[in-house]
Amino acid sequence: MSRVEVSLGLQTDKVPGSYAQLARLAEDVGFDGVSVFSDLLYQPPIGALLEMARATSRVRLGCACWNPYTLHPYEIAGQFAAVDAASAGRAYLGLARGSWLSSIGLDDPKPIAHLRDAVGVIQALLSGEGAGYEGEVFRVEQGVRLRYPVARSRAPILIGSWGPLGMSLAGEVADEIKIGGSANPAMVAVVRSRLARGLARAGRRSDAVGVVLGAVTVVDRDGDAARALARREVAMYLDVIAALDPTVELPEDLLPAIRARLADGDDAGAGRLIPRDVLDLFCFAGTPADIAAQCRLLIDAGVDRIEFGTPHGADSAEGIALLGREVLPQLRD
Repeated sequence: MSRVEVSLGLQTDKVPGSYAQLARLAEDVGFDGVSVFSDLLYQPPIGALLEMARATSRVRLGCACWNPYTLHPYEIAGQFAAVDAASAGRAYLGLARGSWLSSIGLDDPKPIAHLRDAVGVIQALLSGEGAGYEGEVFRVEQGVRLRYPVARSRAPILIGSWGPLGMSLAGEVADEIKIGGSANPAMVAVVRSRLARGLARAGRRSDAVGVVLGAVTVVDRDGDAARALARREVAMYLDVIAALDPTVELPEDLLPAIRARLADGDDAGAGRLIPRDVLDLFCFAGTPADIAAQCRLLIDAGVDRIEFGTPHGADSAEGIALLGREVLPQLRD
């Protein structure tokens, strides 16, 4: 079994101080990195990232992902630079088109152009060369430079995408591609094949882009209790993500039934509809042994990084500790 990175993903719904505490715990128990999400209507990620940078010394830190529809790439470059400086060069920069933008009155036309140009603008500004960037959506005039020092002149880029065009773009311009909401080993081969198109266009090596799978995670010594909580957490995401996985065929009535329960505010009822075999494809849930077994399937499929997403357990800190102390050792023997 090859060595893969294992990181932790946190939702930005916590009180100040919590991020430092959880990131320090993650570092202490052996995680390789800590990410924060930037989901719509949650706290902006920058506060959490700066708090975690001050509290840690080893783990990689990043946002998965910033959204170029809600934040201009110039601002994203500046926030990344702040986190990278505060962490002495341990930051990465995630970009994605995001979901549910229509609920705040935003359209999302030309998503690939937005992502491509966001990368172009960010890297042009960080480079300090003043070469400018002329894109389809975003541009930077020649001679424009940031007026402060940066820790690194290039950001490690992660693109979050389920679509073939987004994955192909990652093959051209990114260092990692993240499939959020998936714990499905079959998706690794799908991602590799879609990355290959972009890698070939850019003349890059076949291993130039790391494949990351991350999903809702709930660990408990009582596996049934863990799965019950995970079902409630994953139900709202399943409605968005399940149809994007080309390797999965769901019962025709499953998603409409889940959607109806969610519309009635019955998250627990929606979760109870999810069969165990489906649950295991879209989240990590169960005992430490259960989750380690899921991860070994991903490692055997060739994943480069696994990310355990929120909430981690009935108590987040206890879940993180259990993952670090009883799951990570099983993945690194």
